[in-house]
Amino acid sequence: MAEAQARQRGGYTEDVSAERLAEIGLRFEVDGEIATITLDRPEKRNAQTFATWSALARIGEDLPEQVRVVVVKGEGPSFSAGIDLRMFTPEGVPGQGSFSSAAKSDGAGFEQRIRQAQAGFLWLRRPEIVSIAAVQGHAIGAGFQLALACDLRIVADNVRFCMKEPALGLVPDLTGTKPLVELVGLAKAIDICLTARTVHADEAMRIGLAERVVAGGDLDKAVQDKIAELLSTNRDAAVATKRLLQGAQARTLEEQSVAEGLEQAARIKALFG
Repeated sequence: MAEAQARQRGGYTEDVSAERLAEIGLRFEVDGEIATITLDRPEKRNAQTFATWSALARIGEDLPEQVRVVVVKGEGPSFSAGIDLRMFTPEGVPGQGSFSSAAKSDGAGFEQRIRQAQAGFLWLRRPEIVSIAAVQGHAIGAGFQLALACDLRIVADNVRFCMKEPALGLVPDLTGTKPLVELVGLAKAIDICLTARTVHADEAMRIGLAERVVAGGDLDKAVQDKIAELLSTNRDAAVATKRLLQGAQARTLEEQSVAEGLEQAARIKALFG
């Protein structure tokens, strides 16, 4: 049913069919205004590959118009343990290559591949949706960055955030550095990244990484409760408000005041004009 609905809206094309997503290790379901993306490689702790990121980008491109809330979750005990370790081997992931093969490509080609991977994360911040990461267990490296790409993070009390890339000789490049700094501040972000240490649930809540911490068995209900709260507001007002909030940090108070006025004028006209 969800697949049929999405196809009617122009989404869920053959490139992200349920069968193809299953091969990659993803599930995508649409139920009215709610879309759920599930990382589905529990035997690999939901490790990610180039194909994961490409599929996430395509899901974002083809997201049905009626969707207001997107939930990102992991099957099994972990959210995502990060990059598939086969990508560090010369053989790489079958059909996808490895970091070794990528390193042999020209600079422009490799940068383009990174941008394509980043596209799988960037769309989760669009004003017309609210994205929620439901995080349990390991959220390491790419998994941590996928959680950071979402607007909200509701976590189980066994969560373990870790920005592992610097320990592997890499940098976080899946759009995670900016939201991390915005959430916890520069000094704390430096500490978390450059030590590659683990951040547990109590600290995540204290420093602003998590909006709510619950027992593992209560995670699904906590997410559903938040979805109900989000869907209780006017959709167009929510989109406009999210635009204002996203732009606030880059604007002066005067500029933000002008932006508020413009958005409010549009709302008043839509409601009463």
